[in-house]
Amino acid sequence: MSYETIESTFIATPEKGAVSSLLIRPESAQWLLVLGHGAGTNMRHTTLQTIAERLADRGIATFRYQFPYMERGGGGRESQAVALATVRAAVAAAHEAASELSLLVGGHSYSGRMSSLASAESPIEHVRGLVFFAFPLHPAGKQGTERAEHLDDVTVPMLFLSGTRDKLAVLELLSPVCEKLGDKATLHLLDTADHGFKVLKRSRKTDEDVFVEMARVVNEWVEAHNLKW
Repeated sequence: MSYETIESTFIATPEKGAVSSLLIRPESAQWLLVLGHGAGTNMRHTTLQTIAERLADRGIATFRYQFPYMERGGGGRESQAVALATVRAAVAAAHEAASELSLLVGGHSYSGRMSSLASAESPIEHVRGLVFFAFPLHPAGKQGTERAEHLDDVTVPMLFLSGTRDKLAVLELLSPVCEKLGDKATLHLLDTADHGFKVLKRSRKTDEDVFVEMARVVNEWVEAHNLKW
């Protein structure tokens, strides 16, 4: 199924200027997920495009956006302060584009963590929940939970969609992190998926496409938590 994509721009920060955005809005949408990209990809990457399309199949709109460094074509990332300001600016732009929809924020890997850091710093206006597509708990081969310490300060519900083969979030560490967060956190494991959602088809315990699965779980989660205005 194909969906109309509305392209636009917004000001990330006064110093960094405008960045691009892509809005997909199904007719039946009640929620709008502000969806960021991974550290080495952009908003048009196949992974993010597929996530957005499968969410649209479930009636969830998405507002994809670029961080300034990727708008310039990649290279070195800006400071964390710039990234957090960009997340807030993206949420504000999304709300302006569809003010009647309930807002969620998150993204794949890097952008998910930037979204949670922004939310922990101070609640992001209009945001009802956080969705992490492969939260990067630690660098590959350098296991630890320091990147999760700020999650205690997040005040909205959080959904973690994490592959059982994700080398940036080993289950022995991620599961206790989510358990400690209590009712605020929901962890859904994606059987045999890695950090980029590649799966082992022969040993995977379900025939459901992993992107279809994630969209279904997001839809079930927002319904269960009644994340509407």
